[in-house]
Amino acid sequence: MYMKAAVSQAHTCQTASKCDFVCDCEDCSDEWDCGYRGKAFECDFEDAAMCGWTSMSLDAEYTWERRQRGDTLPVSGPSSDFTTGTATGWFMGVSAVNTQHLSTAVLISPEMQQSAPTCRLRLRYFMWDSDHKGLGATPLWASVLHPSNLETKVWRPEATSVRGWREDTIFLGRISTLFRVKIYSQRSKGLRGDVAIDQMEFLDCDLPSPISVGMECPASAMECNREGCVDLRDVCDLTDNCGDRTDEDSCGEYYRCDFEDEGLCGWDLRSVSDLKWVRACQETISLNDPLKGPGRDHTNNTVSGHFLYVTVPDGGLKMDWASFQSPLLEPANSSYPCKMVMYTHQFGPRSGGLTVLVADKKIYPVWERAGALGDVWVKAEVEIVTDSHFHIVIMAAIRDEAYGGIAVDSIVLSPECRISEENYTMAAFPPSPQAPCTTPDKLCNFNSDCPESEDEAKCGDFSYASGSSGWTDISIGNQAWNLFKNSTSKEEYLFVYKAPGQQLTEAQTRTPLLGPSGPACTLSFDYALTGNPAHIGELSVQVIDSWLGKQPKLWEFSGKTGKVEGVWEHAEVVIGARKNRFQLLFEARAKKLCPCAKIRVQNVRFVDCHAEYLPSSPTKLSCNFEEGLCGWYQDNSDNFDWTMLKGNDHTVGTGTSLTVNMWNPSLRGVFGRLFSYPQAPSTTEYCLTFFYKLYGPNTGVLNVKLLDKDGFESVLWTRRGAHGNIWHEAQCPVPQQLTKFQLMFEAVRSGFDGQVAIDDIAFAAKPCSVPSVCSFEGQRCGFTSSGQVRWRHGNARTVPGPKNDHTLETDLGFYMMVNTGADILPSGVTSVLSSPLRHGTAKTECVHFWYHMGGVDPGYLTVYVKMVNGKRVKIFSNSLDQGDVWRHGNGNISTGLVDWQLEFQVVGAGGKNTHVAVDDIFLASHACENRGSMCNMERGFCTWSNTQDIKMDQLDWELTSHKAEKHYFTPTEDHTLGTETGHFLFFPSSNRTAMNTNAELLSPHLPPTIGTCLRFWAYRSSTSDCKLNLWRLSGGLHEQLAVLNELGGAWQRYDINIVSPKEYQIVFEGIKGTTGSVALDDIEYTVGVNCDTQVTEGGQTSQGDDTGGLAASIIIVLLLIGTLVGVLVYYLRYREGMASTVPLQSSPSSPGGRGFSNEGYESDLTQDHVAVPEVQNHPMEAGFININNVYETPADMKELEVA
Repeated sequence: MYMKAAVSQAHTCQTASKCDFVCDCEDCSDEWDCGYRGKAFECDFEDAAMCGWTSMSLDAEYTWERRQRGDTLPVSGPSSDFTTGTATGWFMGVSAVNTQHLSTAVLISPEMQQSAPTCRLRLRYFMWDSDHKGLGATPLWASVLHPSNLETKVWRPEATSVRGWREDTIFLGRISTLFRVKIYSQRSKGLRGDVAIDQMEFLDCDLPSPISVGMECPASAMECNREGCVDLRDVCDLTDNCGDRTDEDSCGEYYRCDFEDEGLCGWDLRSVSDLKWVRACQETISLNDPLKGPGRDHTNNTVSGHFLYVTVPDGGLKMDWASFQSPLLEPANSSYPCKMVMYTHQFGPRSGGLTVLVADKKIYPVWERAGALGDVWVKAEVEIVTDSHFHIVIMAAIRDEAYGGIAVDSIVLSPECRISEENYTMAAFPPSPQAPCTTPDKLCNFNSDCPESEDEAKCGDFSYASGSSGWTDISIGNQAWNLFKNSTSKEEYLFVYKAPGQQLTEAQTRTPLLGPSGPACTLSFDYALTGNPAHIGELSVQVIDSWLGKQPKLWEFSGKTGKVEGVWEHAEVVIGARKNRFQLLFEARAKKLCPCAKIRVQNVRFVDCHAEYLPSSPTKLSCNFEEGLCGWYQDNSDNFDWTMLKGNDHTVGTGTSLTVNMWNPSLRGVFGRLFSYPQAPSTTEYCLTFFYKLYGPNTGVLNVKLLDKDGFESVLWTRRGAHGNIWHEAQCPVPQQLTKFQLMFEAVRSGFDGQVAIDDIAFAAKPCSVPSVCSFEGQRCGFTSSGQVRWRHGNARTVPGPKNDHTLETDLGFYMMVNTGADILPSGVTSVLSSPLRHGTAKTECVHFWYHMGGVDPGYLTVYVKMVNGKRVKIFSNSLDQGDVWRHGNGNISTGLVDWQLEFQVVGAGGKNTHVAVDDIFLASHACENRGSMCNMERGFCTWSNTQDIKMDQLDWELTSHKAEKHYFTPTEDHTLGTETGHFLFFPSSNRTAMNTNAELLSPHLPPTIGTCLRFWAYRSSTSDCKLNLWRLSGGLHEQLAVLNELGGAWQRYDINIVSPKEYQIVFEGIKGTTGSVALDDIEYTVGVNCDTQVTEGGQTSQGDDTGGLAASIIIVLLLIGTLVGVLVYYLRYREGMASTVPLQSSPSSPGGRGFSNEGYESDLTQDHVAVPEVQNHPMEAGFININNVYETPADMKELEVA
């Protein structure tokens, strides 16, 4: 098809030619809301007008709706839209349905003008059976609605359940009238969003445009009455390419048959096979069942048009082939060959393939097209040369499958195909080929199962003599693949050539079904894109999974490899482990096909692909990823891959780590998995150690899982939410395995704004040392139970304890719990949870944990440090019903160099339906902070934490420094140190998450107070529109303390008095804007002391019992008093001496105390090993803002009213 040069559009905007796939106006406003928008003729549903599409469902119970994913990872529907790949993007999805009958949802486009034969609609669709009740036979299909109200089915994707967006094409073809596109979904049961569509693009739908004034069509084309040009190859082919049928008017010498009024036109449907071709139309096959028939004929593109059709008969399949033949034809020589054009529709799993044979003195094939090609009529050309009279025989192979069939229409014989009057008996059919030497599932499985390896001989591997013949062209457009073989030189290669197809689509060739394959499977080949043009075209490799369908490209090349033929480039593409059978696909598209430009592929090999193959070289799991994945490989059935990222590693800082960037706009889906090679059974325990990073306000989850020989998954380790822009060390015990097993790293993408990374994996056949962090997710971390009643490892679904755990804040999260009801743990009876033995250190350490005490009289919880010398020191105790909340506890551990273990002791108190639970135990390598001490973020979050409760927020506060930050806008320095290496908490804005989403940072539970001072420093850039609010959370209710609007361009100090008659938490809430970020640093609260340093309570209360810490404090105070006395004596003597020699003068002012060393810092409560420098004071500088309470309280509390 030839396009016109640009012409003046000044007058065309006044015309009524709207929605005809041609931009008559410069701004393309005439093509607005036509089912598409603008010059790209696409619709992404981001606009509320939906490009003119409307929901006109047949059942009120089941409809299409424009929607977003929502704030959290949904249990049904897409995890994001396709266009933006975020929770904020829009798509069209179905509502939930639960009826006793099939309900139908209908989405209909506006009315469009006629379309060209090349017209197609590319779209992304989603089909997932999230509730495992079945998708049904027809969960999604499309039709074209004509003015006569007759509908033509044009698209029926296979009903397979995949949790991810897939791409497909609806071939609309030539439509000569006004029309609408209708998209259907039909189900009786299903959850919301499980069928969805997004990102539609109408391609090549306009008819040939008039040529410019003074221009003529080239010699290889004819001019239509509409003044457009059509290639001579497309003339008299029973397709209206001009749009006015000019190219089909003068075709009297052609022998043409459209199977309409003239019936069979001399084609003979008799066959020696019991399976017969029939003349039919879609109206006679079925108008109700979307899966029956081709849906339309080719000639008229309607349900009433006729064609020849064969499928599995109602009585079942007795013979798997059917044939029909032409009248007897005269011989045809090479100067005047007989040329046949026909259109074939090979749809569904029943389509085994189509072959054209010549029957002269014998019967032999001259053309074939294997398998199913989709819901599209495909043009084919066959050229025949023979010195004998002959018949053309068309034979179909039919499989005994659920649906589909093969149709033929619009057969054209050129004038050189002359009807003969001779009497001639057609030759007998050759005998059927012998049965395969093995079962179908063992053909092409990369293993020789037959004596002469004939089961692997025609699978596409060029190392076999007939291997190249295993590649089958499945192109439906004007470019296709062919095989060149030189019997003398033995040279053979696949090449792209100009084909007769109408569609402007890529050339495709594929293998038979292969596999399954093993993790080392690699495709090796040479390729060449050569010629004179600067850009030759594109070449890619894809996998077509037998269950999941076509997968994303594994490899692609664009451009040219050289100018001269004979120079080849080599490629090796990892295919990896694939548990389903699959096909490999070469896809190519030449920018211009001519003798001056060629695309070729040769020396195709399948290397190390057998499913049981393991490399002979060691595939150790220990890996720093500097030289590849070592003993790990990507899962090919997930949604996205882990990627090697340089400059973000733990090993050397500038090396490589394995990363999933959640903010990558091309990322789609939920899961990214990394598998280990299968590991041998072992009677010993293993330890998997690694470093990880979970960074960003909306990151997701990192899991370590174990897979047994049957593929059953069990969680060994998990982390979720923001953990700071720092590396953390993790230890993951792997229990002994009696059978082969695999390990898996799994990134779960619940959000769109963050990064997950792993590095420096070590795998050793020995027990792990005592972990510094234990969340009890998937393991007990070596904790053991003793006493009459055992502690239980479980979650809310398995044990009668807290409704949610503390780590995940869901009923699926694990904790350790003991039932303290009197009927289980009588009053005075003890149950103890003990940690593994840990080596003592000279430093004082702090153990942090979260505990939950439920019911009246839940018992007495006491935490002891038990040393190997028998000494037992109490560091924490509590006996109160704390309500349905997790509370933070801690205690100092000072044992010198004596080894020790923790004991969580619970003594029954006679309660009913009571319990005590613990979770998230963490050991920090420094002493515990006092309740009123400052958190400068250099040791992480201190006692502040993000909530994982999706009812409270959707995002997280993060820890970073300006120097470490590579993605978000942050302050150029922290407040504590005043340097780019100092740390702070921040909350960024990003286009990856929705406006006005929030993140809440929570303090521990604090006691009632008539005056507690909260001091902190906050920052917001002058261009940021993020918001910062301060709340008091008590009894599940938020009361606002302050709205901080004064922020802008510098760190600012705030002092806020807090009064609360009940126990409470302080909440910093960040609200996302469109740009910039808000940051916090140097947060301090002084319980019982207000901002005027007045003591408001009788002293700070503490639920912990810290005898060791108290003794240490007394010693430190005495030492400080002695030091101060010494300093005072020295100072008085020094001043007396100075007074006699030098007059007094003022000293220069300090530059602000900024810039002192930050060579190391302690991480947050998820960090294991980081060095900590001596804590240094930093003078508070600049002015501060004093904010008082904003809510009224009882007068007898004598609270300060604050604005």
